Amino acid sequence: MSSENPSNFRVDNIPLAIGSVVFAVLALSLGDALIKGASSGFAISQIFVLRSALVVPVFLGIFLIREPKALRLPKRLGWALLRSFLMASMWVCYYISLPFLELSAAAAAYYTCPIFITLFSGLLLGDKIKGLGWIAVLLGFLGVLLILRPKADDFNWYALLPIVSAILYAFAMITTRAKLREEHPLVLALTLHVSFIITGAVIAGVGVFSASGYNPESLLFAAWVEMNPSQWSVMVTLGVAMLIGSICAVVAYQNGPPSLVGTFDFAYVGFAVMWGIVLLGETPDLMTIVGILLITGAGAMALRQ
Repeated sequence: MSSENPSNFRVDNIPLAIGSVVFAVLALSLGDALIKGASSGFAISQIFVLRSALVVPVFLGIFLIREPKALRLPKRLGWALLRSFLMASMWVCYYISLPFLELSAAAAAYYTCPIFITLFSGLLLGDKIKGLGWIAVLLGFLGVLLILRPKADDFNWYALLPIVSAILYAFAMITTRAKLREEHPLVLALTLHVSFIITGAVIAGVGVFSASGYNPESLLFAAWVEMNPSQWSVMVTLGVAMLIGSICAVVAYQNGPPSLVGTFDFAYVGFAVMWGIVLLGETPDLMTIVGILLITGAGAMALRQ
């Protein structure tokens, strides 16, 4: 890696990175639970466009009030656009899977992402992972397997989509760490939401020619629905959750090694199970609880490495 890489001039802030990623996954898991609960009422393109249309003015207001000079295109525009494309594609894959999987199962399959982050950070960034760190990752992955427990008789291909999402997310976070550490978090978050609007508009445009009303089997290209006040309140909540999650995720991966931050990303699974109980009426069994405990223990071990 070139000595001129600006990432060399930022000192890691591990407590900030860990706190940010935990807060991010708390907010994002709530948003995903709401999307699963309302999956019969929204098309993916409608969620992408309206949610980000609510969030973008907030970002602009924050910029104008606090840091008007920071409102600019990313210095590394190409890398920022690549990151945004990876993130948008990640959410498309994940949202398509939600109507066909339990939230805990989708979350568990998706949270193979720390494994991919660890592998990619070692291969692409040269990060050195201590033995305790590898044990933590393996324990976390075992916890995911206990929650998912795939069986041949009830396996469906939609379960693979969260794993595709995990790979896309890992690449996006590695890009953040390697190429975008000196970018302002709000600039990256704003770029992401603009890409959501563009992606949603493109999907909706394609859907005009391929869908005639809502159909769960064509969730990607489903037609938009007229929203009532309750649905608008859900959309506003989704916007707030994404606002928090998108900013905190950038802060986390700018201030901590991807392997460490990725391990604490496992907290999403526990939060997803929690929201499943509270909002969706899903009841975890004993093996699921054991899996959550393993994931929590893995996070604690990673902190000590």
